[in-house]
Amino acid sequence: MQRNDLRNIAIIAHVDHGKTTLVDAMLKQSGVFRSNEQVVERVMDSNELERERGITILAKNTAIMYGGVKINIVDTPGHADFGGEVERVLNMVDCVLLLVDAFEGPMPQTKYVLRKALEQNLRAIVVINKIDRPDQRVADVLDEVLELFIELEADDKQLDFPVVYATARDGIAKLSMDDDSEDLKPLFDLLLSAVPAPQGDIDGPLQIMVTTLDWDDYVGRVAIGRVMRGRVQSGQSVTIMNGETETRAKLSRLYVYEGLKRSEVKEAALGDIVAVTGLDAVNIGDTIADPENPEALPTIKVDEPTLAMIFSVNTSPFAGKEGQYVTSRHLRDRLFREVETNVSLRVAETGSPDSFEVSGRGELHLSILIETMRREGYEFQVGKPRVIFKTINGQKCEPLERLTVDVPQEYMGTVMEALGTRRAELINMVELAGYLRLEFVIPARGLIGFRSEFLTNTKGYGIMHHIFHGYAPYKGDISGRTRGALVAFETGETTTYGIHSVQDRGTMFVVPGQAIYEGMVVGENAREMDMEVNPCKKKHVTNMRSSSADEALRLTSPRILSLEQALEWINDDEVVEVTPKSIRLRKATLDRQLRARERKNAKEAQEGE
Repeated sequence: MQRNDLRNIAIIAHVDHGKTTLVDAMLKQSGVFRSNEQVVERVMDSNELERERGITILAKNTAIMYGGVKINIVDTPGHADFGGEVERVLNMVDCVLLLVDAFEGPMPQTKYVLRKALEQNLRAIVVINKIDRPDQRVADVLDEVLELFIELEADDKQLDFPVVYATARDGIAKLSMDDDSEDLKPLFDLLLSAVPAPQGDIDGPLQIMVTTLDWDDYVGRVAIGRVMRGRVQSGQSVTIMNGETETRAKLSRLYVYEGLKRSEVKEAALGDIVAVTGLDAVNIGDTIADPENPEALPTIKVDEPTLAMIFSVNTSPFAGKEGQYVTSRHLRDRLFREVETNVSLRVAETGSPDSFEVSGRGELHLSILIETMRREGYEFQVGKPRVIFKTINGQKCEPLERLTVDVPQEYMGTVMEALGTRRAELINMVELAGYLRLEFVIPARGLIGFRSEFLTNTKGYGIMHHIFHGYAPYKGDISGRTRGALVAFETGETTTYGIHSVQDRGTMFVVPGQAIYEGMVVGENAREMDMEVNPCKKKHVTNMRSSSADEALRLTSPRILSLEQALEWINDDEVVEVTPKSIRLRKATLDRQLRARERKNAKEAQEGE
């Protein structure tokens, strides 16, 4: 049977190509909002971090009505680090809207998300967005999109894709550049005609594939998925199928999406995207099935993590002063709760009950988790990110990333030199309106700490994106940070005089009046070695008057590191202390005599080899 009153689509694209903005326009023009209702921009980015950073982190569901047909829309993230979100939700839809910027063209993540869609035999509608840009190159971009489809081995049906030209910000869509459309009607009409209607057995035994988990303070765990077969009713008894195990349960409430809200309904059928409550044992990838004829659907496959980090209980002298959740039990419960909804994440116990190994898709993926936890009141410390190696055919292999950088031509030499030391290989170079687009294959290790160096080298004009490329034999050593740390050798409060006496040694990370402790990193040394310093030093009061006594002490501006910069900066013997109020860098071993002994032992062991 075919349900002609329903369409399911996902919007996929590279980061910042306009997915969420297009959903905004579709919601407004379909009458979801009242005419006098005040609506914020990027209304789908409801998460606080999403609004701050201007990126989508979590896939979201919404629905609009057009011409008597309900269109379920899934807005997906554009960053490669959140690719797990994209892979899951593609199971819920029959077609994808592939958005491409009219100037940038297909970017690394465009290729990644399109490959995932084609692997699931989904049809694509190509939307070339931002056609109002003065530097748009629509014809070239369309050719590049076609080449991308051919490169990804799309079949003849997938190659015959419809094209829409849009300015999502203004809510305009056209089927050709010469049309004089002033709204999204051409796009809506195309969705009804080109998107396949859900097909299947509406009277068969129930099957729902769970693709997302949510949490509600009132009703608990909320499972979101698509009805693949049959009908579902609130209060119905079901079987939850997870691999070999089957668990009987009872649905308490059933919801469908209408606009930005979930509406409670008594029944939903084949093709509907639903949210159900009452199933505490359900997980992502499980099948909710008819208890009389339970049949499992294929489980969701997600790419494996490539980066790992140790999360530990905070052991600094300031532990417990700023956080609400500080014990290992708090940390453990929170991390394992995250795994239930974040399919790309892995958490493993370590030899210590106070430490956990957390693996994810990239620095951004892990730093978003850390930032979310600190805002929730958690206090902990994290070690240096490290890549996950694999042994393939008896050979040590490491993850590679495909890196794309857009730089003004005058910075090309600097960027090439910096990437050369990080074992990157140039595979493509294209000139674009004053910019050069360079494509590299680089070990994932080489990207740790590169972003801030890249922005400095290009004076902020460079743009970089990367996606997972695959595993390859180990490429050799990559030199780490070339400068040492300025380490405080006593606990106290920094003074203007103390910082002034130290600042010639390098770049400071602290300001006057800041509480610090022994072993805390207070700056970056101008030389390669670590240096013990005392920024808490006070000026001794004497009855002697010097010639410079009345001169004001001038301090250079400190470098205040963000969370991502702190994670990039640290070495193996350092950790980042994360609390709701502070981000501090410190040595893993705080006592300087112990550190000296560890260095000596490490040196002797190295010489012994």
